[in-house]
Amino acid sequence: MSTRSDSPNLAPPLSSVLLSSAGVVEGVLDGRSLTDALSDVSSALRPATQAVSFHAMRYLGWADAVGRELVQRYPSVLFESLLLVSLTLLKEEGEAAAQLPGMPVYAAHTVVDQAVTAASNTRSLASFKGMLNACLRRFLRERAALEAAVADSPEAQWNHPGWWVKQLGIAYPQDWQRILESANVPAPLTLRVNRRRATRDQVLAAFQDAGLQAQPVGQAGVVLGSPKPVTQLPGFAEGWWSVQDAGAQLAAELLAPADGMRVLDACSAPGGKTAHLLELADIDLVALDADGERLERVEQNLDRLGLASDRVHLEAADAADLDAWWDGKPFDAVLADVPCTASGIVRRHPDIRWLRRENDVRRTATLQARILDSLWKTVAPGGRLLYVTCSVFPIEGARQALEFMQRHPEAQRLDAPGQLLPVALDATPAEQHDGFFYALFAKQS
Repeated sequence: MSTRSDSPNLAPPLSSVLLSSAGVVEGVLDGRSLTDALSDVSSALRPATQAVSFHAMRYLGWADAVGRELVQRYPSVLFESLLLVSLTLLKEEGEAAAQLPGMPVYAAHTVVDQAVTAASNTRSLASFKGMLNACLRRFLRERAALEAAVADSPEAQWNHPGWWVKQLGIAYPQDWQRILESANVPAPLTLRVNRRRATRDQVLAAFQDAGLQAQPVGQAGVVLGSPKPVTQLPGFAEGWWSVQDAGAQLAAELLAPADGMRVLDACSAPGGKTAHLLELADIDLVALDADGERLERVEQNLDRLGLASDRVHLEAADAADLDAWWDGKPFDAVLADVPCTASGIVRRHPDIRWLRRENDVRRTATLQARILDSLWKTVAPGGRLLYVTCSVFPIEGARQALEFMQRHPEAQRLDAPGQLLPVALDATPAEQHDGFFYALFAKQS
């Protein structure tokens, strides 16, 4: 085992980070999103907790399989979560912990000691500290045998639910392994320059002056060499840029709004694509979302970017319920970034794979069809609708587009990328993007 510091200088203590991360993982196991669970963590603990809990989500399948070899029955979900988090830090003889941003490299016995300390200091776990210690030390002693015992488990090997692995294998017989492996590669921080406030050269120069490595991507993107807190980057307060994956930046460009158009951004929150549309042209825009609270984020983002105006209208309503929001005036262009399983963005949101259930895929596909059929009624003759999902499941992409055309023979399919599979392995940050599906339709007059 590699030599590493036994007493790293870290504030807060590792025991506190482990316990906090276990609480976050417990929340995910209970059905909460990682973002929601992290919102309960104190500001002092949040950066380290986020790093550890994201790491734990990426290796949860492996840790769960090993944990079941160690424990026949968990005394509580919090105990289970603390054990799983600790195991992920011990994976690959502890080397995985060295990859966490802002975290020291710990000796394996330090991880065990701090996990036991965390249990000792927690009333509901204190009586099980001996059990936790025995499990973790057994893993260190019997690592090879335990890993061999779980080697045939799809969840342990690929760190995705078995049904997910199976569906990708059927849909992409040549690419499914790379898709799954890409999901465990942390995503780079990619930005989109707001051309109303700055040029890309201006942003790149500001980053260079701040000692930050960055390079261009796409038509208006910038990707950083290493992630940083966005509020600390040059140009945040000035509204020079937004955070947006390179694959997502294609949406507004494909819809290609022109000055004077009436445009609808359905399912618009948190507003990245809404802002991009407004950056590209002087348009009348309706930003629609079913979640009023998330729509507030759209408003906040537009304010920061200097894009709010009396030509932009925010509506909180179900996109499929036209009577609730549509005034009957058709749109020249509609962006239908409809709800989906988000299976294409799991490297940015590694909890998604554990929160989704197999029947969610069919459920969201049914919802998409209902929304698309309704939105198509709002498109003006000669107008366009762009169907977008951040999914890699064909039922939420290619199959949905085909079925839409079968239901609407007046829809003419235009050039668009179709299925973009996530790119992360053996790629530079500027070459990476998440998984998306794009289909563009024109309504024949």
